[in-house]
Amino acid sequence: MFEETQEEDKQSSRRGVIIVITVVVVLIIVGGLIYLDSTGAFKSAPATASAPATVVANADATKDLHVLSAKMDKDSTGLVAVWLVDLKNSSSTLTYSHIKYETTYGGADNSVIGQNQGEMNASLGPGEEQNVEFRDAQYPAGTAWFKVKITGGTATQ
Repeated sequence: MFEETQEEDKQSSRRGVIIVITVVVVLIIVGGLIYLDSTGAFKSAPATASAPATVVANADATKDLHVLSAKMDKDSTGLVAVWLVDLKNSSSTLTYSHIKYETTYGGADNSVIGQNQGEMNASLGPGEEQNVEFRDAQYPAGTAWFKVKITGGTATQ
């Protein structure tokens, strides 16, 4: 009689371990799926037109693309500048991608204490307005003012 109780306890304990392992595995799978969804891994690619876009050589991104507003802050470490820029494409026929920018950081005495150049991961269609966030250079100590300007981009029709 006593041996039967011990055997039942062993089986019950094995079932408990199997249930715990199963729950942990399910939670890991669900967590992985949520992470992949948040990174956009499950989003479908946008439909493309049947004719490939043609690059327009004589387009001027500095005239067609306008910075409507720009906000700069530090990242959570306080070391890297994070920008939120509202861009508008004033062209009625061109789409711009590979948008190049230049950031300038100034001190209280109005001197330039840092500059950086880079490329925004954005594409703006004709007449489109879009908020673009990007991480820039190391945040210069003593920054009193800052600005961003568009220096180029690839135009397609």
